[in-house]
Amino acid sequence: MKIERITLSRYRWERPLPITNGMHTYSAVQHCVVRIDTDDGLTGWGIGGCKQGELEHRERFARRLIGRDPLLTEAVWAELWMPKKFGRRGFETRALASLDLALWDLKGRRAGMPVHQLLGGFRTRIPTYVAGGYYADGKGLKELQAEMAGYVERGARAVKMKVGAVPVAEDVARIRAVRRAIGPDVRLMIDANCAYRAYGAAQLARRAEDQDLFWFEEPVQPDDYDGFRRLGAATTVPLAAGENESTIFGFRDLIATQAVSILQPDARHEGITGFMKIAALAQAHGLDICPHGDQQAHLSLMAAIPNGLMIEYYPREFDPMHGRVYRHTPLLRDDGTVEVPDVPGIGAEPDEEALAPYRTGVTVIDASGTAAD
Repeated sequence: MKIERITLSRYRWERPLPITNGMHTYSAVQHCVVRIDTDDGLTGWGIGGCKQGELEHRERFARRLIGRDPLLTEAVWAELWMPKKFGRRGFETRALASLDLALWDLKGRRAGMPVHQLLGGFRTRIPTYVAGGYYADGKGLKELQAEMAGYVERGARAVKMKVGAVPVAEDVARIRAVRRAIGPDVRLMIDANCAYRAYGAAQLARRAEDQDLFWFEEPVQPDDYDGFRRLGAATTVPLAAGENESTIFGFRDLIATQAVSILQPDARHEGITGFMKIAALAQAHGLDICPHGDQQAHLSLMAAIPNGLMIEYYPREFDPMHGRVYRHTPLLRDDGTVEVPDVPGIGAEPDEEALAPYRTGVTVIDASGTAAD
Protein backbone atom coordinates (compact mmCIF):
# COMPACT_ATOMS: atom_id res chain seq x y z
CA MET A 1 0.00 0.00 0.00
CA LYS A 2 1.35 3.41 -1.02
CA ILE A 3 0.12 6.98 -0.71
CA GLU A 4 -1.22 7.99 -4.11
CA ARG A 5 -2.80 11.40 -3.56
CA ILE A 6 -3.19 14.04 -0.83
CA THR A 7 -5.98 16.62 -1.00
CA LEU A 8 -5.93 19.72 1.20
CA SER A 9 -9.27 21.57 1.34
CA ARG A 10 -9.64 24.93 3.07
CA TYR A 11 -12.84 26.31 4.59
CA ARG A 12 -13.92 29.51 6.31
CA TRP A 13 -17.17 30.75 7.84
CA GLU A 14 -18.12 33.71 9.99
CA ARG A 15 -19.21 33.45 13.60
CA PRO A 16 -22.61 34.95 14.49
CA LEU A 17 -20.76 37.22 16.95
CA PRO A 18 -17.01 37.67 17.44
CA ILE A 19 -15.62 36.01 20.57
CA THR A 20 -12.94 37.63 22.75
CA ASN A 21 -10.64 36.01 25.28
CA GLY A 22 -7.96 37.56 27.47
CA MET A 23 -5.80 38.51 24.49
CA HIS A 24 -7.54 38.04 21.12
CA THR A 25 -10.80 38.39 19.21
CA TYR A 26 -11.98 35.79 16.67
CA SER A 27 -14.67 36.60 14.12
CA ALA A 28 -14.39 33.55 11.86
CA VAL A 29 -13.64 29.82 11.88
CA GLN A 30 -10.99 28.45 9.52
CA HIS A 31 -10.51 24.76 8.90
CA CYS A 32 -8.26 22.62 6.69
CA VAL A 33 -9.35 19.07 5.87
CA VAL A 34 -6.53 16.68 4.98
CA ARG A 35 -7.43 13.68 2.81
CA ILE A 36 -4.88 10.94 2.09
CA ASP A 37 -5.76 8.35 -0.58
CA THR A 38 -3.80 5.15 -1.20
CA ASP A 39 -3.31 3.06 -4.31
CA ASP A 40 -5.59 0.34 -2.95
CA GLY A 41 -8.58 2.63 -2.42
CA LEU A 42 -8.32 3.53 1.27
CA THR A 43 -8.82 7.09 2.58
CA GLY A 44 -7.66 8.76 5.79
CA TRP A 45 -8.87 12.13 7.14
CA GLY A 46 -6.97 14.69 9.19
CA ILE A 47 -7.67 18.10 10.74
CA GLY A 48 -5.54 21.22 10.37
CA GLY A 49 -5.42 25.00 10.47
CA CYS A 50 -5.27 27.55 7.69
CA LYS A 51 -2.57 30.03 8.65
CA GLN A 52 -0.24 30.66 5.74
CA GLY A 53 2.90 29.16 7.24
CA GLU A 54 1.06 25.98 8.22
CA LEU A 55 -0.42 25.68 4.72
CA GLU A 56 2.98 26.03 3.07
CA HIS A 57 4.64 23.42 5.29
CA ARG A 58 1.72 21.02 4.89
CA GLU A 59 2.02 21.13 1.11
CA ARG A 60 5.78 20.69 1.31
CA PHE A 61 5.47 17.70 3.62
CA ALA A 62 2.62 16.19 1.57
CA ARG A 63 4.79 16.13 -1.54
CA ARG A 64 7.36 14.08 0.36
CA LEU A 65 4.73 11.52 1.35
CA ILE A 66 3.61 10.55 -2.15
CA GLY A 67 4.62 6.94 -2.75
CA ARG A 68 5.31 6.27 0.93
CA ASP A 69 3.85 3.46 3.05
CA PRO A 70 1.13 5.24 5.11
CA LEU A 71 1.39 2.76 7.99
CA LEU A 72 4.93 3.81 8.94
CA THR A 73 3.85 6.75 11.08
CA GLU A 74 6.98 6.74 13.28
CA ALA A 75 9.23 6.80 10.21
CA VAL A 76 7.23 9.68 8.70
CA TRP A 77 7.39 11.65 11.95
CA ALA A 78 11.13 11.07 12.33
CA GLU A 79 11.79 12.22 8.77
CA LEU A 80 9.66 15.34 8.86
CA TRP A 81 10.35 16.53 12.40
CA MET A 82 13.83 17.62 11.43
CA PRO A 83 14.67 20.96 13.12
CA LYS A 84 17.75 21.71 11.03
CA LYS A 85 15.67 21.46 7.85
CA PHE A 86 12.12 22.48 8.74
CA GLY A 87 12.04 24.15 12.16
CA ARG A 88 11.52 22.98 15.74
CA ARG A 89 7.99 24.12 16.64
CA GLY A 90 5.06 26.10 15.36
CA PHE A 91 3.64 25.89 11.86
CA GLU A 92 5.97 23.02 10.99
CA THR A 93 4.74 20.71 13.74
CA ARG A 94 1.10 21.69 13.16
CA ALA A 95 1.42 20.84 9.47
CA LEU A 96 3.01 17.51 10.32
CA ALA A 97 0.36 16.80 12.96
CA SER A 98 -2.53 17.17 10.49
CA LEU A 99 -0.93 14.63 8.17
CA ASP A 100 -0.19 12.32 11.09
CA LEU A 101 -3.87 12.39 12.11
CA ALA A 102 -4.86 11.35 8.59
CA LEU A 103 -2.30 8.53 8.58
CA TRP A 104 -3.65 7.16 11.87
CA ASP A 105 -7.22 7.48 10.60
CA LEU A 106 -6.14 5.43 7.59
CA LYS A 107 -4.61 2.81 9.90
CA GLY A 108 -7.90 2.43 11.73
CA ARG A 109 -9.86 2.18 8.53
CA ARG A 110 -7.56 -0.48 7.16
CA ALA A 111 -7.94 -2.48 10.37
CA GLY A 112 -11.70 -1.84 10.47
CA MET A 113 -11.31 -0.54 14.04
CA PRO A 114 -11.66 2.73 15.95
CA VAL A 115 -8.20 4.13 16.58
CA HIS A 116 -8.72 4.16 20.34
CA GLN A 117 -8.87 0.37 20.18
CA LEU A 118 -5.65 0.26 18.15
CA LEU A 119 -4.02 2.43 20.81
CA GLY A 120 -5.04 0.07 23.60
CA GLY A 121 -8.57 1.12 24.50
CA PHE A 122 -9.60 2.48 27.89
CA ARG A 123 -13.24 3.69 27.66
CA THR A 124 -15.91 4.82 25.21
CA ARG A 125 -17.55 7.64 27.19
CA ILE A 126 -15.53 10.76 28.04
CA PRO A 127 -16.29 13.51 30.60
CA THR A 128 -16.40 17.02 29.13
CA TYR A 129 -16.25 20.63 30.11
CA VAL A 130 -18.00 23.39 28.18
CA ALA A 131 -15.75 26.23 27.07
CA GLY A 132 -17.59 29.55 27.06
CA GLY A 133 -17.72 32.72 29.13
CA TYR A 134 -16.12 34.88 26.44
CA TYR A 135 -16.17 38.64 26.53
CA ALA A 136 -18.63 40.42 24.22
CA ASP A 137 -20.06 43.90 23.77
CA GLY A 138 -23.11 44.36 25.97
CA LYS A 139 -22.47 41.16 27.92
CA GLY A 140 -22.81 42.02 31.59
CA LEU A 141 -22.92 39.84 34.68
CA LYS A 142 -26.54 38.79 34.17
CA GLU A 143 -25.89 37.71 30.59
CA LEU A 144 -22.77 35.84 31.63
CA GLN A 145 -24.66 34.07 34.40
CA ALA A 146 -27.47 33.07 32.05
CA GLU A 147 -24.98 31.68 29.55
CA MET A 148 -23.06 29.55 32.03
CA ALA A 149 -26.17 28.34 33.85
CA GLY A 150 -27.57 27.34 30.47
CA TYR A 151 -24.67 24.96 29.89
CA VAL A 152 -25.37 23.31 33.24
CA GLU A 153 -29.03 22.91 32.31
CA ARG A 154 -27.93 21.04 29.16
CA GLY A 155 -25.89 18.58 31.20
CA ALA A 156 -22.51 20.23 31.71
CA ARG A 157 -20.74 19.16 34.90
CA ALA A 158 -17.81 21.53 34.32
CA VAL A 159 -17.59 24.96 32.63
CA LYS A 160 -14.79 27.32 31.72
CA MET A 161 -14.79 31.10 31.41
CA LYS A 162 -12.34 33.69 30.13
CA VAL A 163 -10.36 36.16 32.23
CA GLY A 164 -7.57 38.62 31.54
CA ALA A 165 -9.17 41.23 29.28
CA VAL A 166 -10.46 43.51 32.05
CA PRO A 167 -9.09 44.71 35.42
CA VAL A 168 -8.62 42.06 38.11
CA ALA A 169 -11.46 43.38 40.27
CA GLU A 170 -13.87 43.14 37.36
CA ASP A 171 -12.81 39.58 36.55
CA VAL A 172 -13.16 38.57 40.19
CA ALA A 173 -16.73 39.90 40.11
CA ARG A 174 -17.38 37.88 36.94
CA ILE A 175 -16.01 34.72 38.56
CA ARG A 176 -18.15 35.19 41.65
CA ALA A 177 -21.23 35.81 39.52
CA VAL A 178 -20.68 32.60 37.56
CA ARG A 179 -20.15 30.55 40.71
CA ARG A 180 -23.47 31.84 42.08
CA ALA A 181 -25.19 30.94 38.82
CA ILE A 182 -23.87 27.38 38.46
CA GLY A 183 -23.90 26.41 42.13
CA PRO A 184 -21.25 24.71 44.27
CA ASP A 185 -21.22 21.26 42.63
CA VAL A 186 -20.17 22.21 39.08
CA ARG A 187 -16.46 22.51 38.31
CA LEU A 188 -15.45 26.05 37.35
CA MET A 189 -12.26 26.80 35.43
CA ILE A 190 -10.78 30.13 34.33
CA ASP A 191 -8.62 30.71 31.25
CA ALA A 192 -6.41 33.79 30.75
CA ASN A 193 -4.93 32.82 27.35
CA CYS A 194 -1.51 34.07 28.55
CA ALA A 195 -2.80 37.55 29.40
CA TYR A 196 -0.86 38.06 32.66
CA ARG A 197 2.59 38.34 34.02
CA ALA A 198 3.08 36.12 37.04
CA TYR A 199 2.41 38.85 39.64
CA GLY A 200 -0.90 39.82 37.99
CA ALA A 201 -1.99 36.20 37.74
CA ALA A 202 -1.15 35.76 41.43
CA GLN A 203 -3.32 38.77 42.33
CA LEU A 204 -6.30 37.31 40.50
CA ALA A 205 -5.76 33.82 41.90
CA ARG A 206 -5.53 35.02 45.51
CA ARG A 207 -8.71 37.07 45.22
CA ALA A 208 -10.67 34.23 43.57
CA GLU A 209 -9.36 31.23 45.53
CA ASP A 210 -12.49 31.09 47.70
CA GLN A 211 -14.59 30.35 44.58
CA ASP A 212 -13.34 26.74 44.42
CA LEU A 213 -11.65 27.06 41.02
CA PHE A 214 -10.81 23.72 39.46
CA TRP A 215 -7.95 25.21 37.42
CA PHE A 216 -6.35 28.44 36.21
CA GLU A 217 -5.43 27.96 32.55
CA GLU A 218 -2.58 29.63 30.68
CA PRO A 219 -2.04 32.37 33.26
CA VAL A 220 1.30 33.47 31.73
CA GLN A 221 3.17 33.22 28.45
CA PRO A 222 3.99 29.61 27.45
CA ASP A 223 7.75 30.10 27.65
CA ASP A 224 7.61 31.75 31.08
CA TYR A 225 8.49 28.56 32.96
CA ASP A 226 9.79 30.54 35.91
CA GLY A 227 6.51 32.46 36.00
CA PHE A 228 4.65 29.16 36.30
CA ARG A 229 6.92 28.19 39.20
CA ARG A 230 6.37 31.46 41.06
CA LEU A 231 2.61 31.40 40.48
CA GLY A 232 2.37 27.76 41.53
CA ALA A 233 4.01 28.68 44.83
CA ALA A 234 1.66 31.65 45.33
CA THR A 235 -1.74 29.98 44.90
CA THR A 236 -3.61 26.82 45.81
CA VAL A 237 -5.52 26.92 42.49
CA PRO A 238 -4.21 24.15 40.18
CA LEU A 239 -2.57 25.43 37.00
CA ALA A 240 -3.30 24.10 33.50
CA ALA A 241 -1.26 24.75 30.36
CA GLY A 242 0.02 23.26 27.14
CA GLU A 243 -2.12 24.40 24.22
CA ASN A 244 0.79 26.60 23.08
CA GLU A 245 3.45 24.08 24.06
CA SER A 246 4.84 21.74 21.44
CA THR A 247 6.57 18.36 21.18
CA ILE A 248 7.42 15.90 23.93
CA PHE A 249 10.50 18.00 24.70
CA GLY A 250 8.46 21.13 25.36
CA PHE A 251 6.13 19.21 27.64
CA ARG A 252 9.14 17.71 29.41
CA ASP A 253 10.25 21.25 30.26
CA LEU A 254 6.74 22.31 31.30
CA ILE A 255 6.46 19.30 33.61
CA ALA A 256 9.86 20.16 35.08
CA THR A 257 8.42 23.41 36.53
CA GLN A 258 6.48 21.19 38.99
CA ALA A 259 3.78 23.87 38.87
CA VAL A 260 1.35 22.61 36.23
CA SER A 261 -1.13 19.92 37.30
CA ILE A 262 -3.15 19.53 34.09
CA LEU A 263 -1.45 19.30 30.68
CA GLN A 264 -3.32 20.45 27.58
CA PRO A 265 -1.68 19.15 24.40
CA ASP A 266 -3.53 19.62 21.12
CA ALA A 267 -3.47 16.72 18.65
CA ARG A 268 -3.66 19.29 15.83
CA HIS A 269 -0.21 20.42 16.99
CA GLU A 270 1.21 17.07 18.09
CA GLY A 271 -0.51 14.48 15.92
CA ILE A 272 -1.41 11.14 17.44
CA THR A 273 2.24 10.09 17.34
CA GLY A 274 3.30 13.00 19.53
CA PHE A 275 0.19 13.16 21.69
CA MET A 276 0.49 9.59 22.92
CA LYS A 277 4.10 10.15 23.99
CA ILE A 278 3.10 13.30 25.89
CA ALA A 279 0.25 11.43 27.59
CA ALA A 280 2.62 8.66 28.68
CA LEU A 281 5.12 11.20 29.99
CA ALA A 282 2.34 12.91 31.95
CA GLN A 283 1.17 9.59 33.36
CA ALA A 284 4.68 8.81 34.58
CA HIS A 285 4.63 12.11 36.51
CA GLY A 286 1.13 11.63 37.96
CA LEU A 287 -0.43 14.34 35.77
CA ASP A 288 -3.75 14.46 33.92
CA ILE A 289 -4.46 15.32 30.29
CA CYS A 290 -7.21 17.72 29.20
CA PRO A 291 -6.57 18.36 25.49
CA HIS A 292 -7.09 21.77 23.96
CA GLY A 293 -9.40 22.51 21.10
CA ASP A 294 -11.45 20.60 18.54
CA GLN A 295 -13.02 17.66 20.38
CA GLN A 296 -13.16 15.56 17.21
CA ALA A 297 -9.36 15.41 17.02
CA HIS A 298 -9.20 14.05 20.57
CA LEU A 299 -12.04 11.55 20.92
CA SER A 300 -9.96 8.49 20.06
CA LEU A 301 -7.03 9.73 22.11
CA MET A 302 -9.01 10.42 25.26
CA ALA A 303 -10.70 7.05 24.90
CA ALA A 304 -7.28 5.36 24.81
CA ILE A 305 -5.45 6.81 27.82
CA PRO A 306 -6.04 6.25 31.57
CA ASN A 307 -5.02 9.79 32.58
CA GLY A 308 -7.47 11.63 30.35
CA LEU A 309 -9.50 13.88 32.67
CA MET A 310 -11.95 15.78 30.43
CA ILE A 311 -12.37 16.81 26.82
CA GLU A 312 -13.08 20.40 25.74
CA TYR A 313 -16.57 20.90 24.30
CA TYR A 314 -17.54 24.06 22.41
CA PRO A 315 -21.19 25.13 22.57
CA ARG A 316 -23.32 25.77 19.51
CA GLU A 317 -23.74 29.49 20.28
CA PHE A 318 -20.30 30.39 18.95
CA ASP A 319 -20.26 28.39 15.71
CA PRO A 320 -23.07 28.18 13.12
CA MET A 321 -21.53 24.93 11.83
CA HIS A 322 -21.68 23.23 15.23
CA GLY A 323 -22.45 19.55 14.68
CA ARG A 324 -22.19 19.84 10.89
CA VAL A 325 -18.43 19.80 10.23
CA TYR A 326 -18.03 16.05 10.81
CA ARG A 327 -20.21 13.07 9.96
CA HIS A 328 -20.03 11.57 13.46
CA THR A 329 -20.10 14.44 15.96
CA PRO A 330 -21.18 13.26 19.43
CA LEU A 331 -23.68 15.38 21.34
CA LEU A 332 -23.31 16.41 24.96
CA ARG A 333 -25.17 13.91 27.13
CA ASP A 334 -27.21 14.89 30.16
CA ASP A 335 -24.50 13.41 32.41
CA GLY A 336 -21.85 15.76 30.97
CA THR A 337 -20.14 13.13 28.81
CA VAL A 338 -19.78 12.41 25.09
CA GLU A 339 -19.76 8.98 23.46
CA VAL A 340 -16.87 8.07 21.18
CA PRO A 341 -18.16 7.21 17.67
CA ASP A 342 -17.96 3.47 17.03
CA VAL A 343 -16.52 3.84 13.53
CA PRO A 344 -13.17 2.84 12.00
CA GLY A 345 -10.47 5.51 12.24
CA ILE A 346 -10.46 8.61 14.42
CA GLY A 347 -14.08 9.60 13.74
CA ALA A 348 -13.18 12.84 11.95
CA GLU A 349 -14.57 12.22 8.47
CA PRO A 350 -15.89 15.61 7.28
CA ASP A 351 -19.42 16.26 6.11
CA GLU A 352 -18.30 17.49 2.71
CA GLU A 353 -21.82 18.40 1.59
CA ALA A 354 -22.38 20.67 4.58
CA LEU A 355 -18.91 22.20 4.23
CA ALA A 356 -19.09 22.78 0.46
CA PRO A 357 -20.54 26.34 0.57
CA TYR A 358 -17.63 27.48 2.75
CA ARG A 359 -14.72 26.08 0.75
CA THR A 360 -12.15 28.74 -0.10
CA GLY A 361 -9.62 26.58 -1.94
CA VAL A 362 -8.21 23.12 -2.54
CA THR A 363 -4.75 21.75 -3.30
CA VAL A 364 -4.25 18.28 -4.79
CA ILE A 365 -0.83 16.64 -4.64
CA ASP A 366 0.05 13.42 -6.46
CA ALA A 367 2.90 11.88 -8.44
CA SER A 368 2.26 14.29 -11.32
CA GLY A 369 2.76 17.38 -9.17
CA THR A 370 0.61 19.94 -7.34
CA ALA A 371 -2.63 21.52 -8.51
CA ALA A 372 -4.42 24.26 -6.58
CA ASP A 373 -7.39 26.59 -6.94
